[in-house]
This record gives sequence, structure tokens and C-alpha cells, in this order.
Amino acid sequence: MAFDDIRDDSLNHEQHQDTSLPTDNQPAEQHSPISKTLPEQPAEGTSRNPQNENMTEDFATALESFEQEQAELAANEDRVLKGTVVSINNNYLVVDIGLKSEGVVPLDEAKDHDGNVKFQPGDSIDVMVEKGHTEEGYVNLSYQKAQRLHAWDEIEKAHNDKASVKAHVIERIKGGLTVDILGARAFLPGSQVDIRPVRNLDALKGQELEVRIIKVNKKRGNIVVSRRQILDEEVTAKREVTMGHLEENAVLTGTVKNLTDYGAFVDLGGIDGLLHITDMSWGRLTHPRDLVNVGDQIQVKVLKFDRDKQRVSLGFKQLTPDPWLDAAERYPIGARVHGRVISVTDYGAFIELEQGIEGLVHVSEMTWSKRMKHPSKLVNVGDQVEAVVLNVNPQERRISLGLKQLEMNPWESLHEKFPVGSIVEGKVRNLTDFGAFIEIEDGIDGLVHVSNLSWTKHVKHPSEVLKKGDKVKAIVLAIEPDNRRLSLGVKQLQPDVWESFFEQHRVGDVLKGKILRLASFGAFVELADGVEGLCHNSEALDANSQQLPLEPGQEYEFKIIKMNADEKKVGLSIRAVGEEATRADVEAYKHPQSSPGTSTIGELLDWKHGSNE
Repeated sequence: MAFDDIRDDSLNHEQHQDTSLPTDNQPAEQHSPISKTLPEQPAEGTSRNPQNENMTEDFATALESFEQEQAELAANEDRVLKGTVVSINNNYLVVDIGLKSEGVVPLDEAKDHDGNVKFQPGDSIDVMVEKGHTEEGYVNLSYQKAQRLHAWDEIEKAHNDKASVKAHVIERIKGGLTVDILGARAFLPGSQVDIRPVRNLDALKGQELEVRIIKVNKKRGNIVVSRRQILDEEVTAKREVTMGHLEENAVLTGTVKNLTDYGAFVDLGGIDGLLHITDMSWGRLTHPRDLVNVGDQIQVKVLKFDRDKQRVSLGFKQLTPDPWLDAAERYPIGARVHGRVISVTDYGAFIELEQGIEGLVHVSEMTWSKRMKHPSKLVNVGDQVEAVVLNVNPQERRISLGLKQLEMNPWESLHEKFPVGSIVEGKVRNLTDFGAFIEIEDGIDGLVHVSNLSWTKHVKHPSEVLKKGDKVKAIVLAIEPDNRRLSLGVKQLQPDVWESFFEQHRVGDVLKGKILRLASFGAFVELADGVEGLCHNSEALDANSQQLPLEPGQEYEFKIIKMNADEKKVGLSIRAVGEEATRADVEAYKHPQSSPGTSTIGELLDWKHGSNE
């Protein structure tokens, strides 16, 4: 540096306010390295005098001293210097290292693991000179570099020997952790903290870890350590030991390492095995956490082992006997059992009788009533219930249970309460295409078939006669307890108009009727309320044997020429009204039809002859 430049710098520095760091009970200007060594200079352009010449000599002396100090600093950059703590402020330790200028150590470097400053004014401290000065003119010093240099021999030896060292986690930084090893700070990358990625590195702050030094740069003072290397070696060593005695059917102790929806991974010692959820329990599990948690130590049985792929399948339930082996003996048919409801579905409820043994109560076996819409209306998960064993199938691992069997079957006593022919009353519960269901008591429904709704009407759908919710009376027609069927009739409460008609009329009777409707073969005629007869076209002739033009609503006199009570059929004739029995009628009498309930004109003639005599 040129002398004039130094002089100008010193003059400019003197004209500005000194901003050096204050210390306890000392003025700030005492700590300026330039002000301590350089005397005041006359303003530029003043005349030279002896006093100015003396000042020039002092300045030259100060310059020489300053250059000497810089040379000493440069010579001591790679050395550890002994210093004394002069004062402490919020940012620095001010340290006297025996030079013209004092130095400063960043306060963070002088704190212990708990964040407390390790030094007090007057304490001795080892430091190293850093390049440059602070804005206040202090020499930059480093306590950590001095510590690192002290420990460097041990660090290099540990690195070369691949030895493990203790590391104290100081803080989390970008990409990993800052740790303290052997009094020096080192970097522990996040990828080297554990075998598996660690999501929360902050949780390791303050902990002591065992690490290995994997990289050192003495010139830059960089140290990189790894914990994963040690863990990998431990796992490899454990794996070799485990592989030595790992075989199918072996029973081992492992640690639950991870849980998934389909099972648990168990660390057997350097090698992981899969404990599938189906091999955890003889019973039902919705998730592996229902049985084990991460960190649990459990005994497992090796089911399969692929040595080449190092895949191990484990079992837990195989350590205990299969409870289904003697289930038929322990749960005989008809036995009453107790259990806990563990699942409710649309078709029934599953009851856990013991660990690994479940039974199904089908919805049809829950109640004698047919009205239950869903099993949840009767039972809920967690309920303790009693049931009856209906069937056991150990091969398919199924037990059928019943709840309604705990109560008396109302169908078995139905004959006593409602004998055939008795009149019952109930509410129309449901209508179908084939009939109406009438509830006569809780759980007992009877069916009125559409054919048993009316004697006279041709009912196509029960809604033509009944409505849901109507209260009706009916007659018990039949009871089938085994099939849980009860047949009812409504029309049976009213007289049978057909039966009355056949009782009151005979073949040959002449009676008035009204044409209801026409067909291609004849006309249907209403003879009484609900009673119809058929007048064939061949019988719809006038006195001249001409076809009569029949129309609905017309009334004529008709003669009964045929009757069939079983088929409820009546044959009518207009032509025969007023005529005697013909030869054809006589021949028909000689050869009567075999079907019962049929009367002919020949029978009518006998009746008439008998009455004349």
C-alpha cells in the first residue's frame, strides 16, 4: 500500500466518528486499531513546520507498526492463539490476543449445547485468526476453528480407522443436522440419519447419536458424518446371524416395524418378514392394528422362506391350535351359546363365540315375524347376545345360529288359537298381484288369495276390493305351520250366490234375464246378482227359427237347458221357451253326462210325469 494512500485513509478515518465496539467502562475510541497507532495529521495544504515533521515521523512509525501487525496476523492465520476475554456483548466476545488490535469471536461459537455462553471476562480462550476485519476494525477470530484444530488429530484418526464417535445434535439446518463431535462441529446429512427417511429431524435436537466420519476437509474445516453406515453394518451383521437359523416352521421373536392395511412387517434381526392379516388371527381382523402396534415384540412362526429373494412369510395364529378342529363337539346343534355381535349386514349378523369362531345369524332366523326390514333393527355391533346353534360346518368354517329359536314358535300353536273355519280379524298389511296379506297378530300374516275375495266379481287385483290398512274379517281356510302359511277367505263370510241359485233352480225352469255382453258364439245373460248364463247363438232364435238381433241391456225369457254346479255354468235358450221336450232331449237323457251336478231335459220329463201321476 502506498504511503500517501495510508495517510489519506488515516486522515479520513480520524475525521469520522469512531464506531468501534464498546467494552465495559472503556471509551469506544480506545479500541480503534488505527487511532491507537496513527497521530493526528495537518490538513492538506498547510505549510510545513518542525511540528509537522515530527508528526510525519510518528505517522511513519505507526504505519510500520500497522504493517507489522498485518504481517503477524497473516503469520498466525493457521495457528491457535491464546487470548483473554475482555468483554461480552450481544453478538461477540471481545478477545485480547496480544496484538495492537483486539479481536472478536461470534457469540454463537462460544455457547454450549444448552445455549449458554461458556466464558466470562478474564477467561482464557483458544482462537484462530480469520481473514478480514469487522466494520469496527476488530480482527475476526474463530473459537470453533481452534477447537476443531485441537480435535483434528483425533478426527482424522477416527476417519482413517472408521471408528464410531459420539455426536451431540445441536440444531437442524437445511439438508440435515449440525452435530458436535470431539469438540468440533460437523454436518450430518438427513439421508445419513437413519436407514429409513426421518420425517421429523427436529425431534433429534439435543440427542446423542453414534456416528462415523465419512468426509473431512482440513483446509476448509468441513466434517461430514453418517449414522446410517453404522446402522447398515449392524443390520448386515444381524442378518447373517438370522439367516443362519432361519427355516420354515421355526418360531422366532421379532419387532413390529411397520403396519399396512394388508399386514405387518416384522424385523427378525436384519431381515423383515411379512405377517399377513389372514395369518394374524383365527378370527376376523379389520386392520392389523387391532392385534399389534409398531414396536411390539411378538413371537411368529416362519411359514415360507425364499433364501434367494430373502422373502419371509410369517404366521401368528399358527402358534395356537385351530379352534375349528373340534368346533362340532364344542358347539353341538341345539346348544345355547353366548357371543358378541361383531358385524351387521343386510343379510344377517355375525356373532363372535370365541377368538377365531364366528357364527352367522341369518335375517330369516332372527324373528318369527316377517316384518323386520334390517338386522340392525334387532341387534347392533358390540351387543352381547344369546343364540341357538342350528348347524356346524368345520370344513367351511361356518356356524349357523338362530335368535328366534329362543322363543316359542307361534305357528306351532296356531291351530289351537285359530282353528280352520274360525273367523279372524286383522289389518291389511300388504297387497300383491295374487292377493292380500292380513296380519292377525304380531308376526302372523295370512293370505287372502285374489280368488277368495268375492263370489260374484272377477277380481283381477286385490286393490279393487281392499286397501292397505283396512281392517277386515276373514275365515281361516288352511294352516301349514311347517311352511308358515295361513290361508284366509273373505268371500266365505258371504252366502255363495251360485250355490243358492243351483239349490233353487232346475233344468227346464223359465226365468227372465238381461243380456250383459255379446260374444262371437252367443250372449252372456245376468240371471241374478252375480249369476250369469250363456245363450248360444243356436238357441237365440225366434218362433220362425230366425236369429234374434240381441243387444246388451235387452231382457228376454230364457229356459234353462243345462246346469253344472261344479263349473258354475248355466246353459240358456230362447228358442226352447214354451216347447216340450224334444226327441233329442229324450236321447240325451238315455245317455246322460257322467259329470256330477248336470241335469238334462230328460230328467225334467221324468219329474213332470211323476208330478202328473
